Order: sequence, then C-alpha cells, then structure tokens
Amino acid sequence: MNDNTTRNENTPSELSDKKIGSSNTDSESNNETKSSPGIFSMLQSVLAAMIGIQSEEKRKEDFENGHAGNYIFIGIVMVLIFIFSLIKIVDLIIANSK
Repeated sequence: MNDNTTRNENTPSELSDKKIGSSNTDSESNNETKSSPGIFSMLQSVLAAMIGIQSEEKRKEDFENGHAGNYIFIGIVMVLIFIFSLIKIVDLIIANSK
C-alpha cells in the first residue's frame, strides 16, 4: 500500500510539473506575439470608439493587450479636448456674430 500511496502522491506533482513547464512555454510564446499597444494605436482606438466606428477585432485586441487605465486616461483627455474645443468654437461664433 505504501507504494500505491507514494505513486499517487508523485503522479499529481509530476502532472503539475508538466503543466507548469508547458504553461511557461505557452505564456512565453504569447508574450512574444502580444505586445502592448503604442500611444498612437491607443489614440486611434479611443477616437474610433468615441465616434462609434471601432471594429470588433480591434476592440478585442485592445482588451487583450492593453491596460484599461491607459485607455481611460486617454479617453478623459480626449473628452476634455472635445469639450474645450466646442466652447472655443461657440465663443468664436458668438464674437463674430456681434
């Protein structure tokens, strides 16, 4: 019985070692193929999302590779730029209409 107990204890550890080894290889290959998007890619994604023309493929890529905080920050900055641009345009129109 001791042989069976020892064999059962070794089997899960051997399996976990094999899984760890294979998952490391898989994660290393995923890291090589998936890179963090650059600033221009994130800007393009945020602008496309703001006007509603973001493709499903690009959206999935952003969620898999990008960090949410970066997209949120860029989104807030872009919205603020949009709001201040509208205010400036309205001020120019009102000033020229007088």
